[in-house]
Amino acid sequence: MATTSLLTLDEYHARYGSENGYEYWFGKVVRKSVPTWLHSILQGLLVELLNYAGYTAGSELELRIDRHWEPKPDVAATLDVEQPYPTKPIEIVAEILSPEDAMDKVREKCEHYSRVGIAQIFVLDPEGRICWEWNHLASILEPVTSQIRLANGATISLSSTWTEMERRANRN
Repeated sequence: MATTSLLTLDEYHARYGSENGYEYWFGKVVRKSVPTWLHSILQGLLVELLNYAGYTAGSELELRIDRHWEPKPDVAATLDVEQPYPTKPIEIVAEILSPEDAMDKVREKCEHYSRVGIAQIFVLDPEGRICWEWNHLASILEPVTSQIRLANGATISLSSTWTEMERRANRN
């Protein structure tokens, strides 16, 4: 029976620190899903929309809030940028589903984001044009139907977001 040894955070940084597509989960290296075109387009669009809404937003930012868990959300946004990496909870993270993503793993990731103090957690499915927000009290993903309401009072229209994503995907 094969055993897998756990990596320390320092070992993870030494082996994978310069590579994209990996996260550190409690001693294990977790490979992120490879994005589709729709995933990538939606990721860029969300960064633009969150910046327009008053946040500083970026993609694939390593969160160094917990020494045992360092995720790289698809989109991260904050009102107070901490350099070079966030070590305190930020305001928003968004995960964008790829076809091979398992929802139980996505829920687990949302639970950890909630545990480390992320205020708003969104999951978006570009294929199904569906958005969910994490309910911290009930520990569940709840559907968002018309607009994403941000803590700073701004909103993002989902119908406009899906329309713009589709427009960008179908450029000739």
